[in-house]
Amino acid sequence: MIGGYEVSLITVIGINVILALSLNLITGFCGQISLGHAAFFGTGAYATAVLTVTGTPLAPALIAGIVSAGILGLVVGLASLRVRHDFLAITTMGVGFLFLGFVRKQEWLGGELGISRIPPVGVGDIGYMLIVVALSALAVAFSLYVKKAWIGFAFDAVADDEDAAQTVGVDVSRYKLTAFALGTAIAGLAGGLYAQFTRFIIPDAFNFITSITVLAMVVVGGIGSTWGVLAAAVVLTLMPELFRFVNDYKLLIYGGLILAVMRFSPGGLAGIVRGAVKWVAVR
Repeated sequence: MIGGYEVSLITVIGINVILALSLNLITGFCGQISLGHAAFFGTGAYATAVLTVTGTPLAPALIAGIVSAGILGLVVGLASLRVRHDFLAITTMGVGFLFLGFVRKQEWLGGELGISRIPPVGVGDIGYMLIVVALSALAVAFSLYVKKAWIGFAFDAVADDEDAAQTVGVDVSRYKLTAFALGTAIAGLAGGLYAQFTRFIIPDAFNFITSITVLAMVVVGGIGSTWGVLAAAVVLTLMPELFRFVNDYKLLIYGGLILAVMRFSPGGLAGIVRGAVKWVAVR
């Protein structure tokens, strides 16, 4: 029988897997850089928290969080139609800061103190862990499906060269908006699960460090690789638990990891595994 600590850790890992896969859909599959993903994570969390505090059951509250985050993502996606690369990264970073500034000034959202006393689901810690694990498995399955479906090929074309994709008949604007809507909606699901798990949320839980942490999971795992990102989400979630000093230097350590991976192994963990398999195969 696993204890409360292990149950909590598995729950956090499941939430982070969903969150990392949501950014991978935008950045890894479609090539759209986002440095403000915590804003969509937070939108789902706040929407779910507000509704559950007023007595709404978890399922419709989660759906509201998914929809609200997806709508915000669609709005940001509209901005992405006019900017690319570095400018898109700056735009999404600005969205993250705007989100923090907004929630900190709204008394109905708790201001700086956030929202507390979120009611429990009523299924117990282990029951909730199983719900999160099941939803994270669905997120993995959805990610794998998108990668192999026609929409995944269209995303790849947009990520490789938007102009070339346009010339062969790919509706670049449509697929960029789709990527942002889907990715941010899934981030909203992760946010709703997080709010229900912690049972209180504050603005600082959705700051720039959170966005960098999620980006590190995608880069370290291997941009565009579902299994690599899943593995990185597990490893980077466990790292602060195994090495407590990591919590004090998260931005420095995760930023260093991103630079190191991009310089020495752009394929991340997935690339390392593929290289090792090829090396073994030729021996």
